[in-house]
Amino acid sequence: MILIRSLIFFFFLVLTTLFYGLILAIIGWLFPLSWRQAVSNLWGMNNLWLLRHICHLDYHIEGAEHLPSEPAIIMSKHQSAWETIALRGLLPKNQAWVLKRELMWVPVFGWAMATVKPIAIDRKSGRKAVRQVIEKGTAALQAGQIVIIFPEGTRTPPGERRKYGIGGGLLAEKSGYPVIPIAHNAGVFWKRRGLKKYPGTIQVVVGPPMETHGKNAAQITREVEEWIEQTQL
Repeated sequence: MILIRSLIFFFFLVLTTLFYGLILAIIGWLFPLSWRQAVSNLWGMNNLWLLRHICHLDYHIEGAEHLPSEPAIIMSKHQSAWETIALRGLLPKNQAWVLKRELMWVPVFGWAMATVKPIAIDRKSGRKAVRQVIEKGTAALQAGQIVIIFPEGTRTPPGERRKYGIGGGLLAEKSGYPVIPIAHNAGVFWKRRGLKKYPGTIQVVVGPPMETHGKNAAQITREVEEWIEQTQL
């Protein structure tokens, strides 16, 4: 039954991605960025609703009062595809995601993503990629956006540790904007490379804003990592 429900959800995930993605890719450029971002948020919220009603997979947020109303840097745990859907829907619409540029080449999904102006980087380019994060991230923050970063760089199974990249810390150091850490256990219910979505409630904890003034990138990154990895779920 879990597999059947998961397949049904996957079918609707594809449908919603095609529906909203084609709207954005075809006519999105004719509308303001805020409209395109609102459409993207609808995609996220609709798929959270589908997960709840098809797969019986829900979520609970602790610390929702810390979700940003002003420009800030979100640094989130990365365990599954769930958070890429959920954060799009749950956070305010003015989002700028730091992501690998290969995602922009995915038909429909990547085309739609391009309309909401992500910070697409080539992770193999080293320092150039870091400079992009700092320059484009600072510009996005100054334009009133929330910058979203997965410091682990890739999905990491529950119980495992991966070194946190310093790009988010450098952006925080250079821009001076606060960091809001997010911990969750989505990988318990939606495996890194698994098709099955197990029923249950994903626990999400949003930490209080971390001030970054007077701190270097390594210190900021270390504080974020310690908070996320030590948060009890």
